[in-house]
Amino acid sequence: MHDLLLILAYATLGAVAAGLLGAGALWLLRERSVATSLAVVAAATVAAMLAGTLSVAEAMFLSGHDLGVVTAVCAIAAVISLAMAVLLGRRVVAGSRALTAATRAFGDSDTFAAPPNAPTAELAELGRELAATSAKLAQSRERERALEASRRELVAWISHDLRTPLAGLRAMTEALEDGVAADPTRYHSQIRAEVERLSGMVGDLFELSRIQAGVLSLAPARMSVYDLVGDAIAGADALARRHGVSLVGHGVEPVPVEVDGREMTRVLANLLVNAIHRTPADGTVAVAARREADSVVLSVTDGCGGIPPEELPRVFDTGWRGTDARTPPAGAGLGLAIVRGIVEAHHGRAAVRNVPGGCSFEVRLPAAV
Repeated sequence: MHDLLLILAYATLGAVAAGLLGAGALWLLRERSVATSLAVVAAATVAAMLAGTLSVAEAMFLSGHDLGVVTAVCAIAAVISLAMAVLLGRRVVAGSRALTAATRAFGDSDTFAAPPNAPTAELAELGRELAATSAKLAQSRERERALEASRRELVAWISHDLRTPLAGLRAMTEALEDGVAADPTRYHSQIRAEVERLSGMVGDLFELSRIQAGVLSLAPARMSVYDLVGDAIAGADALARRHGVSLVGHGVEPVPVEVDGREMTRVLANLLVNAIHRTPADGTVAVAARREADSVVLSVTDGCGGIPPEELPRVFDTGWRGTDARTPPAGAGLGLAIVRGIVEAHHGRAAVRNVPGGCSFEVRLPAAV
């Protein structure tokens, strides 16, 4: 037992000494290639084995012949290990350089294709992660380009929509100042209406900026969809009467949701106002709510005659108005963008589809537990 412990002690001392030398060599060569590091590791491994073996041989007083045999075996193992380490290192270096070239191309052309046949699982995983990141960046850039295009379009539309009422306000105020207004009361009423419309546009812009900046503050509370729809219909009833449109709320199930009542009322109000403006006189705007699995679906169906299929994906984009007109009641094209922003802030989804005679806007919200 004592001899075994002594052999283990000599072998450990020799191997540790060789290992420390190998660690020092790795530290000195830390900025070299992977192939060099692998060669140092292989050499340190064989050196540790050889040092331990020679230490034990010296302690056991082996014959010169036996010591030569052991040394020859270790030397052959060292040569083979170094050769395999160099070959493996070259493969790893080649794979690393291919991945570096692909990454550099990604930086230049915004596209990334992972090199095939990666030499190690780690490099293969890194290539897959870079490819996934490249796809996410491409999607992000596409969204940014679309958002920038919609912003430019919105600025152009807003500029036109503001210029027209401002010119009218200026003309009416000048007429009042010069005393040439035939009916000042009518002018005052019209000025008030234009100011209210401008105030509404500014309010929509402010709301949309909060949504796009991600600072929309919600105060969720548990409430019934029935109450939400009832309040929205009551608020839009006067507008519907002026346009000769009937509002119906059949098929509204009293299912609970946990939402910000003020913001969701704005969502339904925007949908109803949009539907009323697009529905001809004597038409009908229908509001419904139902539960589907773990979701609550609210829908507003109008009689607009339908939206061209190529326009459906853009309905909720900022500035979309579904018409080339630049005059009221087209508005600034912010209502539906605000609808989508508020619904997505509630972890829901807004969609639109054509139905016979019109289209149906659907808001899908998580059902309250």
